[in-house]
Amino acid sequence: MTNNLVAKIWSFCDTLRDDGVSYGDYLEQITYLLFLKMAEEHTLNNNSNYNIPKNCEWKSLLGIDVSQLINVYAKNLKTLSDSGGMLSKIFNGAQNKIHDQYKLRKLIELINEENWISESVDVKGDIYESLLQKNAESSGAGQYFTPRPIIQAMVECISPKPMETISDPSCGTGGFFLGALNYIRDNYKLSKKEQDFLKFKTFHGWEIVPSTARLCLMNLFLHGIGDLKTTPDIEVADSLKESLNEKVNIVLANPPFGKTSSDIITNDEKKAKIAGYFYRKDIWTTTSNKQLAFLQHIVSMLSNEEGKAAVVLPDNVLFEGGAGETIRKRLIHDVDLHTILRLPTGIFYAQGVKANVLFFETKKKGKTPATKDIWIYDYRTNIHHTLKKNTLQFENLEDFVDCYNPKNRNKRVESWSQENPEGRWRRFSYEEIMSRDKANLDIFWLKDNDLIDFDNLPEAENIINDIIENLESALANFKTIRDTVAE
Repeated sequence: MTNNLVAKIWSFCDTLRDDGVSYGDYLEQITYLLFLKMAEEHTLNNNSNYNIPKNCEWKSLLGIDVSQLINVYAKNLKTLSDSGGMLSKIFNGAQNKIHDQYKLRKLIELINEENWISESVDVKGDIYESLLQKNAESSGAGQYFTPRPIIQAMVECISPKPMETISDPSCGTGGFFLGALNYIRDNYKLSKKEQDFLKFKTFHGWEIVPSTARLCLMNLFLHGIGDLKTTPDIEVADSLKESLNEKVNIVLANPPFGKTSSDIITNDEKKAKIAGYFYRKDIWTTTSNKQLAFLQHIVSMLSNEEGKAAVVLPDNVLFEGGAGETIRKRLIHDVDLHTILRLPTGIFYAQGVKANVLFFETKKKGKTPATKDIWIYDYRTNIHHTLKKNTLQFENLEDFVDCYNPKNRNKRVESWSQENPEGRWRRFSYEEIMSRDKANLDIFWLKDNDLIDFDNLPEAENIINDIIENLESALANFKTIRDTVAE
């Protein structure tokens, strides 16, 4: 049912493209209508009142004459946006983008054909998550969509438990929350208290783009987080601008790449008086590099003892000088940066991204560095994935998860050795790391088979893709350097 319904609803978008309705606009309209349909179903089944304003209910929408549909629907969206609570969060700034009254009626009828609350949480959630993925694939909205195999591997390694708080300071459409939710549901038999905590208190996210935050709210809601009266805890805000009062147990994140526009966090009280700077006494140094800013912010979010984080970050975080060097050295000293996963190219919708996952834990502060060893898994060298022909699967990362050994990180075993130089799993001591120039963490040791060997040339497509990825990655790094120099 899931695939058929997704195909049916999504295929209708193609009929709207000529009217200038983008994939993202279409997904928003589905979100508005789906919420009203489910509120109607819950009202009929539970005799509950979800405070849908009069004449804005689903049954009223069905009864509107098609000639009046566009005007009435636009007024309804404005009314819902001003209604407060969960309604305001879902319908904040909502506008109708489907201006053909007959096509809008058709979409309403498509959603009305199904009884949504009769489906399990998993099915409803899968339907919406599939629509989000379709949007990412079709519209270039990949900045909001972390590959699900990466999320699953990160969550498997972090191994969240019931009654732990989980945050994402740049949550997009909520992929990390859903990965953690599925893990907890699959691995624990939850008590009533644990179920309530999972539903209402586990997740806290921030998203700066209101339309994306709306998609996240609906995504969580359809997966059983919050309810029609109590919204999931997603704030529409720039999380970098404020310290977190209540520390969390776990952070899972893929912060946006690029410059923090004109908003820069600083620990320098003099700079804080300058427009565009925001004072944060809990960070290590001033930087306009968004990833370095988020890395500091994430450390500040974690509980002081045994807080855990897994964060996707681009290569420049591993080797950049200046603020980058300062932050790496503080990171290695103040928290236990125990694992780095080098990711392959060709797995993100944004092209040319060279990224890694950093895993670290907070420890009780002492005089000696918290990091003793850093284990690196190279899943980049000689690995080729694409978004269509050779997509990344969780099975590709299972060896990394096994090497990570989530149940007992103290019993890890290197696959690399002098006798096995092709091993992808290797340990580096604190002393080895600190002896490197600027504490550079961009470490690799495997022979790259794509280096030119005229007797065994790689496929032409691979050569072309590598050239494109390297050029785009270099351009992104040059932009970062330019922005840093311009501070």
